[in-house]
Amino acid sequence: MTKTKPSWMSDIDQLRHYLHQYPELSGEEHETAAFLAKSLRQLEPSRLIEGIGGCGMVAIFDSGQPGPSVLFRTELDGLPIEEINDFDYRSTKQNISHTCGHDGHMAVMMGFARALAQQPPKKGRALLLFQPAEEIGAGAEWMLKDETFESILPVDFTVAFHNLPGFPPGTIVCREGAFSAAVQSLIIRLNGKTAHAGEPEYGINPAMAISEIIKEAGIACQPKIEEEGFAILTPVHINMGEIAYGVSAGYGEIHLTIRTRTEEEMQALSKRLLDYTGRVSQKYGLEVDTEWTNVFRTTRNDPEVVQIIRQAAADNGFEYHNKNWAFKWGEDFGAFTQKYTGAMFGIGAGLDHPALHNPDYDFPDEIIPVGIDMYRRILELVLERSS
Repeated sequence: MTKTKPSWMSDIDQLRHYLHQYPELSGEEHETAAFLAKSLRQLEPSRLIEGIGGCGMVAIFDSGQPGPSVLFRTELDGLPIEEINDFDYRSTKQNISHTCGHDGHMAVMMGFARALAQQPPKKGRALLLFQPAEEIGAGAEWMLKDETFESILPVDFTVAFHNLPGFPPGTIVCREGAFSAAVQSLIIRLNGKTAHAGEPEYGINPAMAISEIIKEAGIACQPKIEEEGFAILTPVHINMGEIAYGVSAGYGEIHLTIRTRTEEEMQALSKRLLDYTGRVSQKYGLEVDTEWTNVFRTTRNDPEVVQIIRQAAADNGFEYHNKNWAFKWGEDFGAFTQKYTGAMFGIGAGLDHPALHNPDYDFPDEIIPVGIDMYRRILELVLERSS
């Protein structure tokens, strides 16, 4: 899968295993960031800027010569999932694990940083960005809105990757246009009036409104991403009343996650659902309050950057797979591609590898060199094209 394996790769594998043992949740990646910052300082980048958007940081490898600035991004956070693996480096944290592979993504970035320390860019700059809170769709905006982020500008291109179970190990997966879906979650709070269960007519129970909203969400679904109008509306949590059989509930809450291919489709579908919720609430005499959370923008792959990724795969001798449709999951890297020219690609983790966010998932060490080689060649190609 890779042409070379430097002697220090075993150190990168060990670093990945260490990170796997000590995952931290979104926005709480203080120890992870401190550990990586200490390791980065030993590599003597031109600048290391910490505390951007909370736990975020950027290591800059600057040639001192004019040229493009290329930003590479990795994630810091784990997930609130109890790992069931029994290897010696399994998570030491209860109900927290790196079951999405961010430990592997960080290992690739640290390997790339070591390669840059040994062979700095001949011109321009490589910006290695470590992002918090990817899993909740917040960390990218935290960093972009932090005034400190302005000190690393300009950004000419931005690139990231994600490991992909279900594809042959080391295969590079990419496409032009949308790489991942627009995803955001809606909380609907319905306030009525509590009453005796034997006299519900004296109260306002949200049960019927909840059932109608759930039904409407089902009607709006079109789960085939290859067809027009793709939309998935998934109820993820419903809460109503208490386990008190003499009480008719006066409050209800619904949490839905919504997925579409584009931001425009998301806006249209969101308006449809909010309008319907307003009408149903009025019909049953309920007060309604809504809140959006976990917002992931569409990751938009620029054709020029995709061409560079394809060329980097070919130059490294890696198999390349052009995906016909976007992935249905959300990716916080979308916030960067909405602002800067960039693209995300995938690296196959194995056809039978456990799926992302599963309790038995573990990032495959054998694809770490693939990520490093891809990042190195992508940077070289960008710099070559700027001549």
